[in-house]
Amino acid sequence: MSSKSAYQNSYQEDQEFILFAQHGWADTDHDIGQLARSLAKLNSITPVYVPNLGLIDTWLKIGPLIDKVDKIAVEAIATSPDLPLRIIGHSMGGLIWLEVLARHPEWLPKVHSLVLIASPIGGSDLGRLFDPFGWFPLIARDLGTNRRTIAEAIASKIPTMSIVGDIGNNTDGTVPMGCSQFAQATFVRIDGLRHATLKNHPKVVTAVHEFWKKPIIAPSLTDTASLLIAKLRSLDLTETNNQNFRYAKVVQTYPDGSKLWTWINSWQITHVFVSDRVTTSQSSGQTSGDRCVYSAYAGWKNANKLSKFSYTASMWKTEVFNMDAEETRSGASPCDPLK
Repeated sequence: MSSKSAYQNSYQEDQEFILFAQHGWADTDHDIGQLARSLAKLNSITPVYVPNLGLIDTWLKIGPLIDKVDKIAVEAIATSPDLPLRIIGHSMGGLIWLEVLARHPEWLPKVHSLVLIASPIGGSDLGRLFDPFGWFPLIARDLGTNRRTIAEAIASKIPTMSIVGDIGNNTDGTVPMGCSQFAQATFVRIDGLRHATLKNHPKVVTAVHEFWKKPIIAPSLTDTASLLIAKLRSLDLTETNNQNFRYAKVVQTYPDGSKLWTWINSWQITHVFVSDRVTTSQSSGQTSGDRCVYSAYAGWKNANKLSKFSYTASMWKTEVFNMDAEETRSGASPCDPLK
């Protein structure tokens, strides 16, 4: 874990800072602007930047949107070079800010915190569904791009939080929860909130304020399920909701109760699930069950990604636990895109 910069020290309500808030796809600055103003209202001198990228332009390519936010950020930082940065992005807005920060690693020591709200870090399943082969140079392909390597490199250097909503089946109705998870980010789930509602909901304001009070770089998880999920995520499968978990069959059970499951649908697409073991208390006593914590499939373009892995118990045990343990525990990445 990297040491905190002077900009990431204890939270003060009256501390001045620059606040960037970015809306996402098929949206404007209105709702995310309300969220930004709610967060900044305790400090009337806080410069707040909420770029409006234009609703129509968000349907085209992400590159020009990144350029626009980059230009605004460069000018804002030049105007107030001594102020720390607090950054919030909803959905595609979070992806844009990952790309901007990857362009400017020199800004990272100035960043107090980065908050991503319902951002499809691992690649939007809807984007991949609309453009499964990545043939069309439009926003679906951009949203379907996996940016987890960039996100994890950034989260290893600055306090990062990922907020998701869950209306059931581990999804906010647009972005699956797992698609927003990545190593060393603080993960916050808010039940009952849909994707659009997350833009300016009071519960989101509360979650951000709590994180601002104590911004941390979260430790990497080393339990069995997390190691297995990390291995599967290295294949860049398409993460989705868990509504089909009920059809899956167990492939491997691990000593701590974690399980690997698979299901092949009528289109011959292989779905993979990971569960952990949870115990709940009821009036009749405690009961245990399998909780799905990862759901993904290998789409037509990437159908061969699972072919090199045997679904026998011995092979999966070898594949998961022969990972470089020190690399996994330290949160190190085999390549750092910020260098």
